[in-house]
Amino acid sequence: MGAVSHALALAGSMTWEILWALILGLALSAVVQAVVPKSTIVRLLGDDRPRTLAVAAALGASSSSCSYAAVALARSLFRKGANFTAGMAFEIGSTNLVIELGVLLALLMGWQFTAAEFVGGPIMIVLVAVLFRLFVRQQLVEKARQQADKGLAGSMEGHAAMDMSIQTEGSFWQRLFSADGVTAVAHVFVMEWAAILRDVVLGLLIAGAIGAWVPEGFWRSFFLTDHPVLSTLWGPIVGPIVAILSFVCSIGNVPLAAVLWNGGISFGGVIAFIYADLLILPILNIYRRYYGTPMALMLLAAFYVAMVGAGYVVEFLFGGAGLIPPQRSARVMEEGIMWNYTTWLNVAFLILATVLVVQFVRTGGIAMLRMMGGSPDANRPARPLPHGASHHHRAEFNPDSEHGTGHEHDRHLP
Repeated sequence: MGAVSHALALAGSMTWEILWALILGLALSAVVQAVVPKSTIVRLLGDDRPRTLAVAAALGASSSSCSYAAVALARSLFRKGANFTAGMAFEIGSTNLVIELGVLLALLMGWQFTAAEFVGGPIMIVLVAVLFRLFVRQQLVEKARQQADKGLAGSMEGHAAMDMSIQTEGSFWQRLFSADGVTAVAHVFVMEWAAILRDVVLGLLIAGAIGAWVPEGFWRSFFLTDHPVLSTLWGPIVGPIVAILSFVCSIGNVPLAAVLWNGGISFGGVIAFIYADLLILPILNIYRRYYGTPMALMLLAAFYVAMVGAGYVVEFLFGGAGLIPPQRSARVMEEGIMWNYTTWLNVAFLILATVLVVQFVRTGGIAMLRMMGGSPDANRPARPLPHGASHHHRAEFNPDSEHGTGHEHDRHLP
């Protein structure tokens, strides 16, 4: 029981350390999503030109950080006519270029990792686009589209289809602090928490268990820390493999990344590990359902090669600039809660979170939570709209259906 208590204590202290940053990141993400309508995305992703891919990545960065929702939304965009490569760029941006990921990386591991994440993300997108140009034939894309048009359910379909952006007129600040704006931010905030909570909790528990139970000597041996050159080459190769086997995605893999960094994985290996949340085994199975086995295998190969390549580029760029932290001191190994600035920040942001949750409940948000797993029904609102509300809380954006009805949850899986 002592070992279990130690692991739980580490997980609890990590939770307390990142809580305010997680609330801040998701709140900022909610603000962005409240002012960027999903209905504008499809028409901007019609090809795979560099400008289009840049737009796709930027739109992804303003979307949900939940890996399952990002994968579902990318399939929806593809079905509605978006270019497949642009859809994958959107998916990568949604999981690897979001605000909350950068905030957590800076807090737990240092600003260098945040910078590396945002430098390596576009590099990964470029590598994926090049690999698709070289190896993905139009026949494979058409077969993937035929499979996608079957509408087989994956995960977080309802969450991916909901557009909660506000449509009122006025300046950014006027729209944001209007009654509709506050309600929209509250709804996005709580829905994002609901989408990522499982992965965050799982990631913290796994990180706590590894930090408590796995001796440092194992990691030093596994990551070849006694051989600097080999360690640099090995890290980006093995990082995604560890991620695939961990089952942790979204921003839940940041605490585990911190443990691996302290254990000796290379700088580029950390970045490749974080990118690989799009290749965990449950998501690979969703790719198979969405696009068929041949395209799922292509995504596995292309994403893996791009992650490894981005990890190497980041390693050499930051190493050459002297920006790789010399000390492995990620903040994951301390037990206990102390009365310091972290506690004050947690108290302040917990008050903010409470206000948003109360607004969410008061404006009928509970009904939306019940619809997260399946496609919302456009014939009824996702929640009762308050008087005068004009933001899109209905299932108006449902690219999986020509008419917006999208009854994917009624379909049977293979």
